[in-house]
Amino acid sequence: MTTLPRPEVIFTHESDLDGLVAGALLQRLARHVFGGEVRVEAYHYNFWRQRELKERSAWVADFAFEARVDKPDWVVIDHHVTDVAPKNALLIHDLNKSAGLLCHELCKEHGLGSAALDRLVHLNNVADLFLEDDPDFLLAGDYANLVKIYQFRNLQALIGNEIERLLDHPLLEVMAVKRRVENPLGFEWSRRNVTEISPTVGFVDTVIGNSNLIVHQLLERGATRFPVLVTLFRRGNNQVIASFRSRDGTALKVAERFQGGGHANAAGALLPKSIRTVPDAVDYLRQILSLKTHPPAPLNSLESLFAAAEAGRK
Repeated sequence: MTTLPRPEVIFTHESDLDGLVAGALLQRLARHVFGGEVRVEAYHYNFWRQRELKERSAWVADFAFEARVDKPDWVVIDHHVTDVAPKNALLIHDLNKSAGLLCHELCKEHGLGSAALDRLVHLNNVADLFLEDDPDFLLAGDYANLVKIYQFRNLQALIGNEIERLLDHPLLEVMAVKRRVENPLGFEWSRRNVTEISPTVGFVDTVIGNSNLIVHQLLERGATRFPVLVTLFRRGNNQVIASFRSRDGTALKVAERFQGGGHANAAGALLPKSIRTVPDAVDYLRQILSLKTHPPAPLNSLESLFAAAEAGRK
């Protein structure tokens, strides 16, 4: 059985289902092992990289392992590529398993498994690793789309500490109808509305449907000349998120130009707060990708950093 230090806080990725599942499972594990509640803070990549890590101990899920988290009494559970070898922290790492699955395996070591969790974690794993040949691929995409449509914190508030409540949730009926009706319409629209950002990156305009699946189909069918496709999504607070997709492993390299992160073929970045509309975002992407060197990380105000940290505690 893996020996774990008591965490002061649990950090997880805010942008997707994998971060939601991993954070909930680690919170449950900490409650079981140590008693009491450990707060979960969720961040996008940009805010995560700017956050000071002053805690003596912490558990981190679904963020790539890097030197700044290689600290005694820190545990990192992740599946992203890293070139850093742990010297102080405990790293639980597998490129072929989602963070949620790795956290689930830890929970099962401590007797916290169940048939419901097995099913939910399987669907999360299929969605996060984009396992197209799995018979549950389309259904898993509906689960992942819940986070995109309703957002991390809203779902977190809706299900509380019971992550199993997502399984067969009534909102999945909405996702299934949207997939069947909206995706074919959205694909045809987006196929005709791909705009050049750079010679290798195209912006896919989306008006309806699951943008991740639409972009996947565009790449799979060779419907565009660009090896990397980007979609843009504006959150409720008017911040814009860029999502990059590819089939040749280059999406992550593009996302890193914007201080983002993720997987080789599926990555994302939160654009600076000064970028508040999709047209502005398109201009910003063009500007940055036209530079020969990587730009410095955008500096957000102290107010926005404190707001992000506070939001993570709720």
